[in-house]
Amino acid sequence: MDSRKRPIPGRNQSGQHNNTARPANSPASHQHAVHKTPEELARTRVVPTVKGQNYKPSVQTNRPTVRKSQNDNLEFSVAPTARNQARQYSAPSVNGRQNSARYEEKSLGVKILSGIGKGFAFFLTFIIVLLIVLAVSFKMIASNSNPAAQEMFVTTLLETGQLKFLANMFASQEDIDRIINANKSDTIDEDVDTSLIDIKGATGNVDISGGKTPTEVSDEPIVIEEIAGASYHATMMIVKDPSRVSVATIYPWREEGETLDQIANSCGAIGAINGGIYNSYNNSGGMPYGVVVSNHEIQYNRPEDFEGLYLIGLTDDNILVVIDINGWSAAQVENTVNEKKIRDAVTFQEEATDSNNHFVQLIINGEKRDLNGKAGSGLNPRTAIGQRADGAILMLVTDGRGKAGHLGASAADLIDIMSKYGAVNAVNLDGGSSSCMYYNGDYLMTSVTFYYTNASWKLPLAFVVK
Repeated sequence: MDSRKRPIPGRNQSGQHNNTARPANSPASHQHAVHKTPEELARTRVVPTVKGQNYKPSVQTNRPTVRKSQNDNLEFSVAPTARNQARQYSAPSVNGRQNSARYEEKSLGVKILSGIGKGFAFFLTFIIVLLIVLAVSFKMIASNSNPAAQEMFVTTLLETGQLKFLANMFASQEDIDRIINANKSDTIDEDVDTSLIDIKGATGNVDISGGKTPTEVSDEPIVIEEIAGASYHATMMIVKDPSRVSVATIYPWREEGETLDQIANSCGAIGAINGGIYNSYNNSGGMPYGVVVSNHEIQYNRPEDFEGLYLIGLTDDNILVVIDINGWSAAQVENTVNEKKIRDAVTFQEEATDSNNHFVQLIINGEKRDLNGKAGSGLNPRTAIGQRADGAILMLVTDGRGKAGHLGASAADLIDIMSKYGAVNAVNLDGGSSSCMYYNGDYLMTSVTFYYTNASWKLPLAFVVK
């Protein structure tokens, strides 16, 4: 064949491109032709060769083709059929996501409820274990294997208002009677000697050394002293002028009392402490017991309701008096109040039985009370009042019952503190959860009950400082 007539690969005889042309020596030229159906041919697209490129057949599928744009970013092109199929295919996944979201929401609620249930179960288990540990501990303490701990346990509980029953739960009646008799102290059978008090009033200095040397004095009309003990923290308010101290009440009496700051603010007082015995059940606090005198008015007079009552008050001469009114009638109280010109007074109880373990006298005419037992009482929050030879009034409040890690003060602790601060006469008042002190807009000592840490229990009366 003339070489000039030889076909050029990729071109036909007229020199035009021929997509089906093959070089003579191409392997495909020796193969048999493959016949395809029209449907197969429709699904097959032959990519024409470009000058300088090899033949590359490509089969069209429903996959999106990718092309490169001028900014070299990849762009996807999906044929309508492919988009429809993708839409049809993705629909179940959307419903699946919705179902999954509902499932996850439901699972979250179940997890929260499960967590609350587990937390409650843990808390309940903790409380049960704690009660068991406390019960075992109380039983060990109340047993006669440790007489000192048993004595402190029983005497402390008998001074409380609501927890007396625990003494009977963990100690036998025989042990309780033995402890009461061993700690029963004789009272001081003397009336207050008013000649021992030389009131200086607003003049002169006040000794604030608390028995320390060298003696510290202050010319301030009211001095606040903090005292740290082995089992308590205490605050002492020293009022130089006794005429500033009186009894304020919520009279006429009612079911619900007032907090110490309310009582103080209602009468324009700058300071106050809780006072005599009253109905503290369920923190009602609206009704006093015994006798109450405020500004020469006898506002409550039922001494026969309680055994062992003492009348504690101030006369017109500003002398602190302590009078045993056990077994008195209301008429006898009225006569004494008038004769001794008692302007303000409250009552507290001296009793050592399996029902109560209360004490009143601490120091009378400079004589300290003799105490039986190591402490003379249990450990509890305390409130006490006394008077020095210069007429200054001592108002003392201690903490206890676990507050700040303190158990409280004993009768011996109160006598020691009052004696160091020069008390000629001093008595114990209502204590426990009622113990509190308020001064100049703030609580210096507050209730031991956790939900009254910034206030006091509700009270019917208080000793106030105007």
